[in-house]
Amino acid sequence: MREIVLDTETTGVEANNGDRIVEIGCVELINHCPTGRTYHVYINPERSMPIEAFNVHGLSEAFLSEKQVFAEIAHEFAEFTAGARLVIHNAAFDVGFINMEFKRLGLPPIEPANVVDSLSMARRKHPGASNSLDALCSRYGIDNSRRTKHGALLDSEILAEVYIELIGGKQASLGLGVGAAAGRPGLAAPVLEKPQRLRPLAPRLDAAAIQAHETFILNALKAPLWKGYLGITDEAAQ
Repeated sequence: MREIVLDTETTGVEANNGDRIVEIGCVELINHCPTGRTYHVYINPERSMPIEAFNVHGLSEAFLSEKQVFAEIAHEFAEFTAGARLVIHNAAFDVGFINMEFKRLGLPPIEPANVVDSLSMARRKHPGASNSLDALCSRYGIDNSRRTKHGALLDSEILAEVYIELIGGKQASLGLGVGAAAGRPGLAAPVLEKPQRLRPLAPRLDAAAIQAHETFILNALKAPLWKGYLGITDEAAQ
């Protein structure tokens, strides 16, 4: 299964009121394991950068002015995420911004059925606790010391680690069935199949050798305990 862990940075919090995406970061997972493939781009929002947003991610208007606009990266972004399930923390926020950008270009929106909200997962697993990305890193012992400001690619890399913990940890990703072994629902133990030979091995003993072995067993051993289990009578043994 292919999944894309995704994060965005924006000029604000109102996609329907003129705020725009300024950064996208993606990390690819196959069967819940990072492949090393990523997608990362800075985007010119074609508008000013409010100081409140700058204080969150540190991306200035001057820095972004030389970057591509969303229309120039939309198709490569859509191609990278095509066919994958998207894993996003507080998905409604990021999906709302991406779909607004897609709408401007006449592109189809991201469907909710293709999105996993890791924030909702965390809230179900840890009700009443803080479930911010930093709080989850602390809870699961994930190093987020590089996260001095928000950054889409760094946050996606961290979220990928958090997501793996939320679904049961690295061993669950490898299909070791730890949850089932511990009596926890939701993680099935793997089915291990014994390898089957395409052709049986040829016997190493000929008929004469087999007969000689049986004669030795019957004549050399006196009243062996297993003789009754095999249905061998004393008469047959003589």
